[in-house]
Formats: sequence, structure tokens, C-alpha cells
Amino acid sequence: MSQTDFPFFWAIVPAAGVGARMRADRPKQYLELAGRTILEHSLECFLDHPQLKQLVISLSVDDPFWPSLSCADDPRITRANGGKERADSVLSALLKLAELGARPHDWVLVHDAARPNLSRFDLDLLLGELADDAVGGLLAVPARDTLKRIRSDGRVAETVDRSLIWQAYTPQMFRFGALHRALADALVAGAAITDEASAMEWAGLAPRLVEGRADNLKVTRPEDLDWLRQRWSTRG
Repeated sequence: MSQTDFPFFWAIVPAAGVGARMRADRPKQYLELAGRTILEHSLECFLDHPQLKQLVISLSVDDPFWPSLSCADDPRITRANGGKERADSVLSALLKLAELGARPHDWVLVHDAARPNLSRFDLDLLLGELADDAVGGLLAVPARDTLKRIRSDGRVAETVDRSLIWQAYTPQMFRFGALHRALADALVAGAAITDEASAMEWAGLAPRLVEGRADNLKVTRPEDLDWLRQRWSTRG
């Protein structure tokens, strides 16, 4: 599939979290990785893509770090106010996209602010595989390790069939109108929404899983960042 065959898309990056498990002096998306912040690396794959229409980043109202980044003045990036939870931040960004002219059937890709190792191959794979999909979907990876269900006392209750389990990654790609309705309705209903796919599932839809690279990891703990720094030690 050539570049012109990929659909145009909008992108959302919710970046209002504090990342408490990193035990750092700033939100994890602003920690340094290979000479830039994690957030800058997470944005790069989208900003380099010719089919991007606009990227909306949801930030805390009092975020003191964003203005110091060189990409803060990029005309392809629009800022929205982040919320308490991820779903609130994504919904805020969707409202901003509506102001920018997003139409109901436009594709929207939502990506984690602390997932800096997304490859261009995986991004194009997602865009190509889902271009004509009725629902949309997400990058994901089949579970590799043996999985255990735990009891309340910390002991194993059973071994789970891992062939039925996939790890959900991002980007997650859905139509603007359908995602907006699903998120808004789920939040009003008080549903537990952990990602965009879970909102679509709550609305009765079945997102498609597109297998991506396992190294598209989300930086959650210090060892995740250590691993990436070692991997990128020779990167420019």
C-alpha cells in the first residue's frame, strides 16, 4: 500500500497523567530519553506522517513543562485541557477536534504519551489494515507468558488459557463520531473505561486486534525507561 492509499487521520495524545509509579520529580512523559523527552518521541511518529490532519494533546491546565518543548509551537499540534482520567482527557480532545472540523466518519488515532517506541511500520500497518473496517481497532500483542488468576489471599486460583489473551497497545483507531458517542455515553453511565477500545466494547461493538511489535512498550516503571535507554544507546 502506497502512502497515498493510507487514510487521512486525526491523532489524540492524552498527556495529563502524573505517572506516580515512576517515582520521579516530574510526570513520566517529560523524563529524558536519548536527548529528548519521552513525550517528544511519542509524538514524532505521527508528526512525520503525511496523512496526519492535526494532533490534539490533552495536558493539565497548569502543566509547566510543555511550553519548554520545541514542538509546543508546532502548528500541527493543538492543546486541550486534560481531565482526571484518561477518558476525560480523550473526550476533551475529541471536542477540540470537532472545533477543528473533524467529521463523524473521520479516523481518530489515540496514542499513549508514554509509549515512545512506536514504529512507522506498525503505524502504517494499523492504518492500512483498518482503513475500511466497520468498527476500527488497535495494535495488540498476544500474551507470551503463562497467565495466572489470583485468589484474594495471593495464591493461584487457576492458570488462564493464554491463547485467548492479548495485551492492548496503542494507537487505537476509531471513527470520530462513534468514539465520541461511546466515550460520552459510557462516562455518563459511570462505566469503567480503561482505553478507547473498552468504550467501544461497552457500546456493543467489537474492535479488531492488529498484531504489532512487542517493543512498543508503555513506560510505567523505572525499569521500562532503563530498558529503552539501553536499547537506544546508539541512537542519534
